[in-house]
Amino acid sequence: MRVLGLLLLTGAVLYLAVAALAYLLQSRYVFLPTRDLTATPGHLGLPYETVRIRTSDGLLLYGWYIPADQPRGVLLFFHGNAGNISHRLESLAIIRDLRLSTLIVDYRGYGRSEGRPGESGTYRDAEAAWSYLVKERGVPQDSIVVFGRSLGGAVATWLSEHYYPKALIVESTFTSIPDMGAELYPFMPVRLLARLHYDALDRISRVRCPVLVVHSRQDEIVPFHHGQKLYEAASPPKDFLELHGGHNEAFLMSGRRYMEALDTFLTKHLGSGGSPHPQ
Repeated sequence: MRVLGLLLLTGAVLYLAVAALAYLLQSRYVFLPTRDLTATPGHLGLPYETVRIRTSDGLLLYGWYIPADQPRGVLLFFHGNAGNISHRLESLAIIRDLRLSTLIVDYRGYGRSEGRPGESGTYRDAEAAWSYLVKERGVPQDSIVVFGRSLGGAVATWLSEHYYPKALIVESTFTSIPDMGAELYPFMPVRLLARLHYDALDRISRVRCPVLVVHSRQDEIVPFHHGQKLYEAASPPKDFLELHGGHNEAFLMSGRRYMEALDTFLTKHLGSGGSPHPQ
C-alpha cells in the first residue's frame, strides 16, 4: 500500500508539473515566429511596397502592400501562427490574380516587426493594419475584404466583429484555442489552463458582413468540423467552400476550384472590378 501511495503521489506531482508548464509556456506552442524573410513578392514578379505601421502601443510592424491592376478592392491578409509574411507568396499571387490589392503585415515578434506575440497584441496589430488602410491610404471600408488563414482567421474574425469590412474570408481556422487543446490533450483541464483563447466561434456570430468559410476535410491540424461549426454560427449571407489537401497546402492542391469559388464570392459582394481605389 505504501508503494502504491508513493506511485500515486509521484503521478499527481508529475501531472501538476505538466499542467503548470502548459499554463506558463502555452504561448511558445501557439506562436512560432521566424525572423528571417526568405523572399519578397518581387521574387514572383509581383510589384510591392514595403510598409511600416505603428500600433496603438507604439510598436512598429513590417509589411507589404501589393497593388493589383484596376483592383475591385483591397484584401487585408492575416497569416497563421508560424513563419512570417515571406512564406505566403503563393497566396499573394493568387489574390492579385483575383484583382485585389493586398496588405499583409507580420504580427509583433514575427519577421521584421517589433515586440513579442500575444493574443491582445495580435488584435492591436490587426487594428493598426485596418487603420493604415482606411486613414493613411484612404481605402473605403466597403472595398476591404478581411482574410485570415488558421490562427489568422481568429484575428480576422475579431477585426470584422469590431469594424465594418465588405466581407470576411476565414480559411482553415479553429473554433477556439481551448477547443483545439481539449481535443489534442483530453487528459488535461485545458479550458481551466487556457491563457490564450482566440474564440472565433463566439465572435463570428456577431460579424455583420458576408462570410466565406474555407476548410479541407483532410486538414490534419485543424479538424474539418471546426470549419463546419464556424459556418453554422455565422450569420447570413454566408458560403462554405470545401477544399482537399492538408492544412498548409489545401488552397494550392484545390487549384482552380479554390480560385473560382473565391472569385464567385468576391464578385457577389464586391463586383467584377474596374475602378481603382486610392493608392
